[in-house]
Parts: sequence; C-alpha cells; structure tokens
Amino acid sequence: QVQLVESGGGLVQAGGSLRLSCAASGRAFGSYAMGWFRQAPGKEREFVAAINWSGGSTYYPDSVKGRFTISRDNAKNTLYLQMNSLKPEDTAVYYCAAGLSTAQAPNRYPYWGQGTQVTVSS
Repeated sequence: QVQLVESGGGLVQAGGSLRLSCAASGRAFGSYAMGWFRQAPGKEREFVAAINWSGGSTYYPDSVKGRFTISRDNAKNTLYLQMNSLKPEDTAVYYCAAGLSTAQAPNRYPYWGQGTQVTVSS
C-alpha cells in the first residue's frame, strides 16, 4: 500500500504556471505507475497525465498536451506535474493516484491522495 499527499496548488492568473507535487510513503513508490487527475465542481474526474514506473513513458489527453508535463523522482518518492500556460478551464481539484499500470480510467488506480485545489483566474 502507498500513501499519497499532494501539494503546490493555489491561485494563478491565466497564462501562468504551477508545479504540483505528490509525496509518497509506504510501499515502494518506484514499483507503481502514477497518474494525475482533476475534478471540477459538477463534473466527472478527468485524466490529466500518467507515467510508468521508470518515467520512460508518459501519456496526456489533448486538452493538456504541450502545456503539462508529468515527471517523477523515485529516489525522492515524489511525483510532479508542471503546468504551464494555464487556462481558466484548468480550474479543478487535482489528485495524484498510484496503480499497477498506466491508464486513463480512474478506477484503474487503487490509491489516491486527498487533492489540491488549482484555481486559474481570467
């Protein structure tokens, strides 16, 4: 089992940047695929990015491709999401998640953090 804690959210103007972090503890972080998801009020949880155990493969939906970058540091047990050129529609609670393989479906990830709020003002 792995425990996840997100940080780095906040309020930013459109066009700005934020870097989210997800600190992991418990069972070997490096053995898990990791994902970032987001959920805006009244909407379903949405896939944002995924990365395999080594960091060698990453995946993004078209909505964030070219603006967001997922990365990990297995020595520090930490997952990152660099978000650039932020838009008001990126406003949501952002969650990190751990699973056995990279996937876009939230139900493929059994372990979740508590979330961090990102608000992008226009």
